[in-house]
Amino acid sequence: MSLNPAHADDLVGNAANGENKIAMCIGCHGIVGYQSSFPEVYKVPMISRQGSRYIVNALNAYKSGERKHPTMRSVAKGLTDQDMADIAAYYESHGSATTVPDQPGAPSAQVNELLTKGACNSCHGANFSKPLDPSFPKIAGQHRDYLFVALKSYKSEGNSTWGRGNAIMGGVAKQFTNAELRELANYIGKQPGELQVVPQAKFR
Repeated sequence: MSLNPAHADDLVGNAANGENKIAMCIGCHGIVGYQSSFPEVYKVPMISRQGSRYIVNALNAYKSGERKHPTMRSVAKGLTDQDMADIAAYYESHGSATTVPDQPGAPSAQVNELLTKGACNSCHGANFSKPLDPSFPKIAGQHRDYLFVALKSYKSEGNSTWGRGNAIMGGVAKQFTNAELRELANYIGKQPGELQVVPQAKFR
């Protein structure tokens, strides 16, 4: 049985238990260079060292349909709130700890204008790796093609199998052309970050 969101926020994840619940995750997120082909070809996101609260929020968004992706929704619908908390705790601690600079590399004037317009660091932090709230994702160093597809998904409307319904990110993404979103994704994806793809034992 699923808990209501207020109670779900109080759940404490157990990383050791989470390691026994990731069979449906490692087939995509545990293979270096693995690519999705829906709705276009792009590398699946790195989730090792991602914040646990964000992972739980993302899984709940797939489960509720706020994020539309058939495969991820199928996975998320099979998870309880405790499963999500345990999996998220596992991935938050999975991989090697890295030191990330407090500030990202200097952007071009064009990219700086786009970052300012989108106020990207107001949620994701000045270095895009220390979000101002744990429910926001670390995005520095994330795969650039994934970032671009994710940003575009917030602009998608009326598609039953693809798109994301987050009002804040929708408002941000819809300010930009796809070419501008690609510029943002390319810059943020080149920044040093904590996110990693760590091959699971069965794929090494």
